[in-house]
Amino acid sequence: MTLRTDKVASLIKEEIGSFITREYRDPAYGLITVTEVIVTPDIRIAKIYISIMGSEKVRDATFRMLENNKGQLRSVIGSHLTLKFTPAIQLYIDETLDRVEKIDKLLKKIHEKEEHKDGQ
Repeated sequence: MTLRTDKVASLIKEEIGSFITREYRDPAYGLITVTEVIVTPDIRIAKIYISIMGSEKVRDATFRMLENNKGQLRSVIGSHLTLKFTPAIQLYIDETLDRVEKIDKLLKKIHEKEEHKDGQ
């Protein structure tokens, strides 16, 4: 990415993150965090990665709600950033935290088995 696309991505992350924090405080949505934004070199598309804490049912409902409100999110970008074109939004669920948790559990299980072997 270029310096310009990095800067635009950073500003989009900040604006969308602030908007979500203000507008979607309802506990029914779970905790929503913008983890990363990647914009295409022509700044026509913004790929927004979202982390949603909560049960799978809550995550699915929250993601659907965000998908349905992409137009509103795009208008937030358009009203806060001066760009020739307001980028189209593509939302993705960031599952990094889930993967980290699974790996931690596996490592803990392996460590416990090794301790149990050494203790015998």
